[in-house]
Amino acid sequence: MAVIIFDFDGTIADTLAAIADITNRLAPLFGYRPADPEKLKSFQNLSTQQLLKQSEISVFKIPFLLRRVKSELRREIQQLNLIPGVGEVLNALAAEEHTLGIVTSNSAENVHLFLKKHNLAELFSFIHTGATLLGKSKVLKRILRRHKLNADQVLYVGDETRDIEAAQKISIRVVAVSWGFNSRQALISKKPDFLIDQPNQLVQIVTQLEGAQCSR
Repeated sequence: MAVIIFDFDGTIADTLAAIADITNRLAPLFGYRPADPEKLKSFQNLSTQQLLKQSEISVFKIPFLLRRVKSELRREIQQLNLIPGVGEVLNALAAEEHTLGIVTSNSAENVHLFLKKHNLAELFSFIHTGATLLGKSKVLKRILRRHKLNADQVLYVGDETRDIEAAQKISIRVVAVSWGFNSRQALISKKPDFLIDQPNQLVQIVTQLEGAQCSR
């Protein structure tokens, strides 16, 4: 049995367009320029650190902006869709008795509302929220300690370069998914253990890793 930890936004939930719309609406309030579609596309090739530098947002305003984005997203979260194919994969992994969890910088309320809407809430053993833009490794490390897990038992799944960096920092194997925020090229540059383009490829990876462990 593996422990598979998922990022939420862009990995499970198709929230990225909604978040882009919200951040553009909030631009006058927080003193940065809205991003047009071409600019948003260019952002997908950047690491989180590079994105923050180019965003023109004061570093002191970022925590307040993120809090406001999560609050605004709460109004829309139940109308948003799952990434196509992810629901089937989550159910398949749970049926194989793998432990599923979520680590996200989104709010607990948003995650619970979304999962309940899509009948997925019962599949997850834990949901840890409150991760900062650059602080997911600390949350992942805390999960390992709290649940008494070894790093080689855990697989982390995310759509951003910061997800890869967080997992690598604490020696967790990481699956990068190309259907979320960062481009395939940006993800490849961070050298994840696996890079997938379709959700069902995750089941194959988990099966492969289980087989390798059993043959030891």
